[in-house]
Amino acid sequence: MTKFVEDLMLRAAKLGKTIALAEGFDIRAAKAAEILTKKGVCKVVLIGNEEEAKAQFPEVDFTGVTFDDPKTSVHTEEYADTLYELRKAKGMTREQALSIVTNNNMFYACVALKRGDVDGVVGGAVFSSADVSRAAFQVIKAAPGISSVSSCFVMVPPEEFKYKKYPAYIFSDCAVIPYPTDSQLKDIVVAAADSAKKICHIEPKVAMLSFSTKGSAKHEAVEKVQSAYNMIKAEHPEICVDGELQLDASIVDAVAKQKAGDSPVAGQANVLVFPNLDAGNIGYKLAQRFGNCMAIGPIMQGLALPVNDLSRGCVAEDIAAVAAITALQAVKE
Repeated sequence: MTKFVEDLMLRAAKLGKTIALAEGFDIRAAKAAEILTKKGVCKVVLIGNEEEAKAQFPEVDFTGVTFDDPKTSVHTEEYADTLYELRKAKGMTREQALSIVTNNNMFYACVALKRGDVDGVVGGAVFSSADVSRAAFQVIKAAPGISSVSSCFVMVPPEEFKYKKYPAYIFSDCAVIPYPTDSQLKDIVVAAADSAKKICHIEPKVAMLSFSTKGSAKHEAVEKVQSAYNMIKAEHPEICVDGELQLDASIVDAVAKQKAGDSPVAGQANVLVFPNLDAGNIGYKLAQRFGNCMAIGPIMQGLALPVNDLSRGCVAEDIAAVAAITALQAVKE
């Protein structure tokens, strides 16, 4: 476990949050619950059947872990009422709502979050990203002032990284919005800046990336970034952001002085906002594979309450790290 992840867990442990792990039937979630509980990172609610989990996973110590089984829970009927009220305008019946919360742990956990019975939800070790997103979008929805929910990766560079100025960086969006409009790019910047504060504990310096720096190239893709930048400056003057900037101008002092000498961000960026999902997905994987960065995510951002996805190739330690991040996201400002 890296120092950054250990620090995440120590910070989360001070908050006393309750996190639901939606996949209580999976050994990785069960082990993550044990890790989180023993380290005191958060209170854990495993969504699933307690007797079945204890029989299936005798090697796991469930001391201190709470179970909530949608099929037998005292909450199921009231959760069905909540889901029905949220979705009846879209044609959902009360019977359908009851069936969903009884049989879909992800929806059940998100309704628990909506009602305030837990502070955050983590799923995706077994559920697909589409399953996680569907429950989050339909039950939790976007935060006030945000129209577009996006994602970020927390990138932890190795100690030998030549340009390292921060313990971790935010890369966004790398998983949700394929070709954002200027308005969606604005939302991504606002959410990514918030992620830098809450997750990385750093003051955000946001670089809006492009193949152009401050008008060095003319193209409609560049104009979209410039338009989003102007929106942010008008609506969120408190965010330290600049764009459009090339990657090297964003993180390398010498290039920053040459290409954008008066920029408050160039050479110092800790939040990298990509112009589209092609660049974002390729960019974080280049940093992970060529640069040996640790990639934590995708972390959902811009939701009214924290729900986070996992890679289906994750291990228990990954789930525990994302749960710690979820607890940090649950802090109300």
